[in-house]
Amino acid sequence: MRHRLRRAGAFAVVASAVLAAPALGPAAAAPFAVVAVLAAFVVDEGRFFELFARPGDHEDRRLNGLAGFALAATALGVLTALPQAPMPVTVYAASVLTLAYGVLGREFVRESTSDEFATTTAFTLTAFAAATLGQAAVAVAADSFAVAALPTYVFLAATAALVAALLRSVLFPRDDPIVVVSVGFLLWLLSALVAAGGVVVTPTIVAAGLAFTVGLGVVSYVLETASVSGMLTGVLLGFATVVLGGIGWFVVIISFFAIGGLAAKFRFEEKDTRGVAEGNDGARGAGNVLGNAGVALCSVVVFAAARAVVPDTTVPTLIAFAFAGSVAAAMADTLSSEFGGLFDTPRLVTTLQPVDPGTDGAITWQGEVAGVAGAGLVAVLAALAMPLGGSATTGGLAGLAAAGAPVAVPVAIAVTGAGFVGMTVDSLLGATVEGDRIGNQAVNTLATLSGALAAVVLSVVAGAAAVPSPATLGALTDALASVAAIVFQALPLLPT
Repeated sequence: MRHRLRRAGAFAVVASAVLAAPALGPAAAAPFAVVAVLAAFVVDEGRFFELFARPGDHEDRRLNGLAGFALAATALGVLTALPQAPMPVTVYAASVLTLAYGVLGREFVRESTSDEFATTTAFTLTAFAAATLGQAAVAVAADSFAVAALPTYVFLAATAALVAALLRSVLFPRDDPIVVVSVGFLLWLLSALVAAGGVVVTPTIVAAGLAFTVGLGVVSYVLETASVSGMLTGVLLGFATVVLGGIGWFVVIISFFAIGGLAAKFRFEEKDTRGVAEGNDGARGAGNVLGNAGVALCSVVVFAAARAVVPDTTVPTLIAFAFAGSVAAAMADTLSSEFGGLFDTPRLVTTLQPVDPGTDGAITWQGEVAGVAGAGLVAVLAALAMPLGGSATTGGLAGLAAAGAPVAVPVAIAVTGAGFVGMTVDSLLGATVEGDRIGNQAVNTLATLSGALAAVVLSVVAGAAAVPSPATLGALTDALASVAAIVFQALPLLPT
């Protein structure tokens, strides 16, 4: 155990070389490139080797873990020197420090307990502190520090810590380069959205986001409605939704998590006996959370991008409908399954022939009613709290008042209808391809995606939103081309 703690400390020392990035300028990647060469080709024995060696390194006589980590840091360092839209050095620092110091915090706590919740909490808190302080330190060294930027540093650090903790919980230690690069690209995207005005980060919204999501995440774990990985995923989704969308968006997504989690626990023993209960004693894992809410997360990120690129158009409103439609689909599907599974008259959706409870693609009229009611609840919350009634900048009750109360009706039709579409698609996929071809999480993702697309179409048909103009579509095409150019610059630099 002590060796793992010493090794984690040594990795943290190496990661701290990123703080020299402002002084090194275009050569910011050089220290890590040197470390990568030494770890891969030079050091094969001795005290330095023993300090950094992971299981398997002795057989290869090569420090694979250190070499992979250093290569990932080297690749991100090179991106800070791109001629077009380079990665900010603050983002570079946060990306490298997050994993190394998170592992150090986890190993420190592991010296006294192996409890998964405790070690994951230690990883997240230590990573968050290191990423926040690292960004501030690099900004000071670059003579670009501003107090007004602190909320952005906290937002990026919290996102980095949650993503790294989640990836570390589902991947192997040898996949650390994937974690570093993934965190780096995500923070790069978010920082670009902040700089472009698509995301307005304030101390209040960041503090509220962290307080709400972390508090509810802990409650979900204590109530056993989510596993540790599910809790991390839920906190990440909730926090991103609050900051990128707003409190109203969070109200909509948390309604699904809360009601869906309680529905899974409702008469759990009876559902377990019937073979229709949620696995893991009803506690939802990361895959389940992402399957149901991954489309919603993508929608809120795209919404922030649309506000930066085409702010005064109908595009952000359409994306808001996509978010609401995906959540309505997830809610409808969850409630139809959890309540419909308690009844003895299920029929296969494709043939309407009686089948056993728990059969993929089976439906009951009671479950259908519960699903539509759940979608309707999401529709009401979305109409009241989200920017669906007026513009992307005036949401909720203010937006409805500005556009007129009748707008609430087409909003409700679009979102409720999208929930029904998503629920039906889930049943159809369950009856035709689930099991042999694709798994349950993929079915959930496709169902929520269909709900998102249906909400966009129905919002236009019902008159709640308008089709984007050709000029708007042209602006979006130009923006996508610019992003593609940056990505093509970066891809050859990544470790393979």
